[in-house]
Formats: sequence, structure tokens, C-alpha cells
Amino acid sequence: QVQLVESGGGLVQAGGSLRLSCAASGSIFSINAMAWYRQAPGKQREWVASITSGGSTNYTDSVKGRFTISRDNAKNTVYLQMNSLKPDDTAVYYCNADIGDRRRYGLIYYSNYWGQGTQVTVSS
Repeated sequence: QVQLVESGGGLVQAGGSLRLSCAASGSIFSINAMAWYRQAPGKQREWVASITSGGSTNYTDSVKGRFTISRDNAKNTVYLQMNSLKPDDTAVYYCNADIGDRRRYGLIYYSNYWGQGTQVTVSS
């Protein structure tokens, strides 16, 4: 069984920084793309940033220049460094990953996993 466990959320003042971590554990043969999403109260979950296994990154426009996604493949961990935080960044942040959790006849099969979420609150 594969698990994604996030950490690093909390309460911070506007303009401050937080670093989120998400570690994957369990029966893992390979990890493809990893990503962060967020869901603010009363709103739909939205994509924030993603990173491929090779390190290519993409960001939603509202966080470009402020957030940085990175990963440590040896630790099966993805990070989200959040700087210049704004009250609008307040949300539950979830990590997501495509994880190869089965192997048969030399082929790896992938499933999509979500973490449990970590609360980020930015006060004005």
C-alpha cells in the first residue's frame, strides 16, 4: 500500500514563507509526475504546481515567481517552497503523484495517489 504524507503547513503572516513536504512510502517501483493542489473554503480544488521525474516544472499563474516545486527522487519526496505568501493562498494543500506500485512481466503499472492535506493559513 502506498501512502503520501504531507507536512509543513501552518499559520503565517502575509509576506512570510512556508515549505511543504510530501513523502511517498510503501511499495514503490517508480514515480512519474508529482504535483501540489490546493482547496480554499467554498472553492474547488485547483492545481498549483507540478514536476516531472526529470525535473521540469510548471506553475499556475497566481503563484509564479513566489512558489518553487522541487523533488528528491532518492527520498520519494516532493517539496513546495512558498514565499511572499498572501491571504489568498490560504487553503488545504494536497500532494498528488503518479506512482508505479505494481510490476508484472517487466512492466511497471502506475496509479494516482493523493495525500491527506495540510492546512496553510495566511493572515493579513
